[in-house]
Amino acid sequence: MTARRNRRKSVPSRQREHRRHGCWDHLIVAPLWVAYQANLGTLLRTCDAVGACMAVPKTTHYRQALDKGDTLPLRPHLHWVEGSKVAWIRKQRADGKRIVVVELNDGAIPLCMLQAASQSTVLVLGHEAAGVPDEIFGIADDVVQIPMVGVGMSLNVAVAGSLVAYRLAGLS
Repeated sequence: MTARRNRRKSVPSRQREHRRHGCWDHLIVAPLWVAYQANLGTLLRTCDAVGACMAVPKTTHYRQALDKGDTLPLRPHLHWVEGSKVAWIRKQRADGKRIVVVELNDGAIPLCMLQAASQSTVLVLGHEAAGVPDEIFGIADDVVQIPMVGVGMSLNVAVAGSLVAYRLAGLS
């Protein structure tokens, strides 16, 4: 008897739906305080997958991290944030964008309750250990947390950001 392998049906890359990113009109992932280099490359790949853009500080740390961790041939969906990160978030809010923060917080809603982005949205991700600065919570429209059943308290910022980005993009 010959064993049959179950194979995934895959869509050849030439048949996939390729379209221009409309990120500034829809979803921006902003890992503004991320420390670990590998997380940035992973988040940039997620942005490409969900049709979002990534906004990061224009610093040596972020440039080096993306040079090392980015496996995409081009970066059309990467945008640099200059100056104050908090001021940049305030400006996005003033421009009418929805601000969503991923954080373990008393007032946070579970991920399953988060609605897909129906307006321009900025997904703010904080430092892996320290989170986002307290002043960001006063700007945020939504604070979301990812429920967990294991013994760990939180997920890696790239994993957490990817889960929320897929949800906001309406793909999960």
